[in-house]
Amino acid sequence: QVQLVESGGGLVQPGGSLRLSCAASGSIFSINTMGWFRQAPGKQRELVATITSGGNTNYADSVKGRFTISRDNAKNTVYLQMNSPKPEDTAVYYCYADKIRITWGSSWSYDYWGQGTQVAVSS
Repeated sequence: QVQLVESGGGLVQPGGSLRLSCAASGSIFSINTMGWFRQAPGKQRELVATITSGGNTNYADSVKGRFTISRDNAKNTVYLQMNSPKPEDTAVYYCYADKIRITWGSSWSYDYWGQGTQVAVSS
């Protein structure tokens, strides 16, 4: 059974930095696109950034130039480097994988989510 497990959340000061990690565990042959979403209290879950298996990235306008997404395909891990965070970045951050194949000949399985990690930006 494939699971996504986030780590690295916590309290960070505005203008500081924080790095989130998400490791996919279980029997995995390949993962297509991975990414990060976030949900602030009283708001809908929103896209933060995504990265394809080939390294193509996409960012929400609100984090462009401040956050960087990267991945290590050999470790089935995706990262989110958060630089110069703002109080409005406070949210629960969720790791996401759109489709995973567990063996070379198997079908894709869709929509995997982590349990979420809290990020609070405050002085």
